[in-house]
Amino acid sequence: MPTVLITGAGRGLGRELAHQYAAEGWKVIGTERGEKAKCGLDVRDRKQISHLAKQLTGEPIDLLFCNAGVYGPRGMELGKLDYDAWEEVMRVNLLGPAALIEALVENVAASERGVIAVMSSRLGSIAEASGSSFLYATSKAALNALAKGLSVTLASRGIIVVALSPGWVRTDMGGKQAPLSPETSVQGLRRVIAGLNKTDSGKFLSHDGSQIPW
Repeated sequence: MPTVLITGAGRGLGRELAHQYAAEGWKVIGTERGEKAKCGLDVRDRKQISHLAKQLTGEPIDLLFCNAGVYGPRGMELGKLDYDAWEEVMRVNLLGPAALIEALVENVAASERGVIAVMSSRLGSIAEASGSSFLYATSKAALNALAKGLSVTLASRGIIVVALSPGWVRTDMGGKQAPLSPETSVQGLRRVIAGLNKTDSGKFLSHDGSQIPW
């Protein structure tokens, strides 16, 4: 039975990822913030990450999916930038995944499939930058750079690292007007992950399998 660890599994895409992988027979370790969470993890908290890593010592993780993320305040533009909020977005969207991957890389290396996926966004594409969503877009561009760098660093260990875009999805973050349902987006993401091979490591891929320019 393969194992997947998904952060931010309490709602939205994370919850749908956990549901679909569990339905396929995977062992799902879903983390979420909050004291009432079955597997509580705030990715901003290094001590919590260290504690989780100790709990999972010797447990192979076939797919480490860094999904947890925040958008930050809306309407940020020059003259109105909230730098405290920006730092918070970077802590969750970039530093959290980096710390988690560092803590659990041995678990991934010990697995049969050895895949690390980070949930990015098309807004993180520098080539397609629209000049909006400064906080979120820059955090995802940095996350993409992390994924690309890790793909090189971990290539000798046979680990595949990819950045994935779920598309515009009807979640709390995406809004009710988004064209994609969480079910459809996750089905696409799972197809992409299932078809990955070593030559795909370091790519930025959409839920439909197309490659997104950095």
